[in-house]
Amino acid sequence: MTYQQLQNNRQYLLLECITGSKAYGLDLPTSDTDIKGVFYLPKSELLGMTYTPQVNDEGNDQVYYELGRFIELLYKNNPNLLELLSTDGDAILYQHPIMESIKAELFLSKLCKSTFAGYAFTQIRKARGLNKKIVNPMKKEKKTLLEFCYVLYGQGSIPVKKWLELKGWQQENCGLVNMPHAKDVYGIFYDPQGDADFQGIIRKNHSTKVALSSIPKAFEPVAYLHFNEDGYKKYCKDYKEYWEWVNKRNEARYENTIASGKNYDAKNMMHTFRLLDMAEEIAIHQKVIVKRPNRDFLLQIRRGEMEYKDLVERAEQKAKSIEKVYEQSKLMEKPDYKIVNQLLIDLRNKLYY
Repeated sequence: MTYQQLQNNRQYLLLECITGSKAYGLDLPTSDTDIKGVFYLPKSELLGMTYTPQVNDEGNDQVYYELGRFIELLYKNNPNLLELLSTDGDAILYQHPIMESIKAELFLSKLCKSTFAGYAFTQIRKARGLNKKIVNPMKKEKKTLLEFCYVLYGQGSIPVKKWLELKGWQQENCGLVNMPHAKDVYGIFYDPQGDADFQGIIRKNHSTKVALSSIPKAFEPVAYLHFNEDGYKKYCKDYKEYWEWVNKRNEARYENTIASGKNYDAKNMMHTFRLLDMAEEIAIHQKVIVKRPNRDFLLQIRRGEMEYKDLVERAEQKAKSIEKVYEQSKLMEKPDYKIVNQLLIDLRNKLYY
């Protein structure tokens, strides 16, 4: 079964709903329409070797789950599928009568604390990372290892590039040797004529290690160098992550973030609070409320009207509240596997026999 085959054979469709921001009541005029649904396979595909757990369009705006996969994810308390099951009103585009047998109360459990709130905490960490990247942009030109090397000078140290400048020397004419019992410390030797065939401090600009040389006995060390290898490794990691983020980021959302002046992904933070609220509601009311009752507050976040620091503090307070309500909640610890498994068997029997 492919996405297009399902669209052409809609007799296999069991559920189709508008999801995402439009279902939550948090959409803007520019928001896309996201669709999720449930389908079942022709019997030959279910029993044969061509089982298809889900299908989607090219943009991933429309995603449909095979009945067994749908039940499996509900059993795991997957937020997207619990929301899909709990969709109501005009957001339901089609619903097969058999879907009435699938009740949210069979699945809602204390697992929702980790699937809803846990995911939200992951988004907060991402928001912190994004905040750090926006506040601390990195130049495209990558620093060389030389910028993490320092020479003992006077009663302190100075960057090796500054030291070379003061001496009027070239790094290519330097030779380094390890200093015993002194981690990341090297003796520096210098050959102004370049006849000693020293390797330099680094061989190339993209070198990740200092170069070591064989030093003739006639040479004496002229200074001692410390290479901050840990600092260099951290810089390389941060540089890689930053420019991967730049290349992959959604430019429209990024520009909106910058325009708001708040230095956080406002849409991401809005959904973080939505998930925290829903996690708390599930523990208290034992149901998933898809249409958000605090729409105005969430849209304030999306418009970037709140400070990043205040939002993080508020989210951390919310996390403590969620811990307490789950301790007191009457929700089951996890769904009953036997009941869920039998439900799937019964549904398949109705569909195929």
